[in-house]
Order: sequence, then structure tokens, then C-alpha cells
Amino acid sequence: MKVSELARLAGVTAETVRHYIREGLLHPERHPENGYQLFGQKDLDRLRFIQRARTLGFGVAEIRDILDHADHGDSPCPMVRDLLASRLPQIRDRIRELQSLASRMEQALAAWEEMPDGTPDGHSLCRLIESFPEPLTAGHETGEETR
Repeated sequence: MKVSELARLAGVTAETVRHYIREGLLHPERHPENGYQLFGQKDLDRLRFIQRARTLGFGVAEIRDILDHADHGDSPCPMVRDLLASRLPQIRDRIRELQSLASRMEQALAAWEEMPDGTPDGHSLCRLIESFPEPLTAGHETGEETR
């Protein structure tokens, strides 16, 4: 099958397939007469595996490592477990950060609901943002910014 057919069967775009080829995740054969990239069932299975790994948050480089282990007959499962175990706390932290951001945005919208728009006048750029209280962060007094 050609790129477009592989993409259709996997539910991705042809550009996604081409990207994975460039990244070394897929290795098509070349048609000897016309040079078309040709794929088989193993390539479709591999592409579906890549898509599943992406839904679990693995990046292209990590998927390349996983596939490399498997291609050399080594089980990538211990590495996969370790990667997810180390990533999960980071994801939970990011979720907390995003929830905090959503809360600040809701507070701002509520506070700005009745506030009139202003025109930049040399002293003020946007009174909406300027009226919002500055965050209190460690190091704020020294000018350092922390998250």
C-alpha cells in the first residue's frame, strides 16, 4: 500500500505518515520501478502502535527508543513503565497549574465584567490587566520570578 492508503487505514493524515518516516519510526520499502514508498501490514500495525503510544503521552524520541528496543528483540516494557511512572507526577503538577490558571482567568473575567475599556495613554496599556493583582511569589521582593 502507498502512503495515502496507510494513512487512511490508520486514521491519520498522509503528512503524519511522512513525518514518522522522516523521524525514523516507519521504514517503507521502495517500489523498484517507480520509487513509490510501499507499506505492508507490519507497517500498519507499527503505525497503530505509534498512535497508541502518542495517546499515552510518549514523544517521538521516546517512541523511537521503544521501537528500537523491540526491533532488536529486547522488551521495551520496563522502560515504558519507568517513563510513565516518572512522567505521571509531572502531569499531575501541570494539571494543578492549569487549574490554578483557569481559576485566575475566571476571577479576572468576573472582575472585568463591569469595568469599562480604556485607551492606552502613556500611563496605562490595558487597565483590565493592570487592575489584576500581581501574584505573590517567592523571590518577588528580589525581582526573581518563580513558579
